[in-house]
Formats: sequence, structure tokens, C-alpha cells
Amino acid sequence: MAKMNAVILGFILTLVVYLFFGRYEFWGLLIVGFIVGYIAHEGILGGMWNAALAGAFGTIISAILFIILVTIGGTAMMGFLGGLAGFTVSGITSLIDIVFTIIKYMIVMGITGAVGGALSGEKE
Repeated sequence: MAKMNAVILGFILTLVVYLFFGRYEFWGLLIVGFIVGYIAHEGILGGMWNAALAGAFGTIISAILFIILVTIGGTAMMGFLGGLAGFTVSGITSLIDIVFTIIKYMIVMGITGAVGGALSGEKE
């Protein structure tokens, strides 16, 4: 079962890493996954599940924010139809990239979440 306080904290930290520390994204995800797994106190599997869930949520929301930014920015720059055309083209071509990012975040954060969950132990 997912511990929502750990998942929400991990989701917020994942957004912070993705938006502000893009250059150090991999290391940031390792740290965030460990933190989420440790906070969950559910052992290896629980830590892995909570961290992977937080990574997936963070990826989905950051992708939505990026699409909104591209659409609004494109609309302000090129008019309404230019923004929608750019949104459609970028949305179709980047769908594979978004799915790849979701899987990457889930794997990286899940592995370190399992380590954090193992170190914290199961809650009695």
C-alpha cells in the first residue's frame, strides 16, 4: 500500500529536481528515491513501490506543465493556431520520450527507494 505522505513529498521533490536541477537529474532522483523509501518505513518492496509511484507522478505532472508552457508560449508568440499546431506536433513526437522518462524515473527511484526502505526496516 502506498504511504501518501511519502509519495507526495517524493512527488514534490521530483518536480524540484526536474525543474531546477536538470543537469544533476540522475543524482537528484537517486537521493529523492532514497528519501521516499526511508520515509515510507515499509521495507524493501514498500520503499520501491512508494518511490516508483512518486517518480511516475512527478514525471506526468512535469510533462503536463511543459505542454502547458509550450502551448501558452506558442500561443503568445505565434497566435492561437500556431500554438495549437506546435502543441500537436510536439505532443505526438514527444510521447515516446515521456513514456521513456516515466520508466526511467520509476526504475531509478524504485531501486534507491528499495535501499531506503531496507535501511529503515518495516514498521511494526
